[in-house]
Amino acid sequence: MERQFIPVNIALLTISDTRTIEDDTSGKVLKERAQASGHHVTEQTIVRDDKYAIRAQLSQWIADDDIQTIITTGGTGLTGRDGTPEAAEVLFDKTIVGFGELFRQISYDTIRTSTVQSRAIAGVANGTFIFCLPGSSGACKTGWDDILKDQLDVRHRPCNFVELMPRLLEQ
Repeated sequence: MERQFIPVNIALLTISDTRTIEDDTSGKVLKERAQASGHHVTEQTIVRDDKYAIRAQLSQWIADDDIQTIITTGGTGLTGRDGTPEAAEVLFDKTIVGFGELFRQISYDTIRTSTVQSRAIAGVANGTFIFCLPGSSGACKTGWDDILKDQLDVRHRPCNFVELMPRLLEQ
């Protein structure tokens, strides 16, 4: 029996010291792809590349029962200002280790060994799934098209994240 699609409420967070909503190409890519897949982008904002500012915004959304998924873009590199993994990891109740591994494996086909510079990560906090992608629009396309599109679709077999969302809060 075919399952019915279940739209997910998604919050999008761009981490950047220079971008605005008008020129945030990566945020636009994620929003367009999420909406084209039938999901609801309920929140979208930009915060500076500061782990406390990132953590504050993530925490606000994690506490919001109406948001099931957060996708961040930016701040996953190796420069001194890149702090997204450090901001997010401490909030995770569980880490989705395979997400970063799979992202880098898929990225290898396009950017070859440069993929080792990506610190893409994912986890679950208070039942909210959080995916931290690099800041390039290409990386966002890869993350959505090759991983998130299927994993945020309850019809994807053999398993997906959507079917896990209600169970995470059961004890």
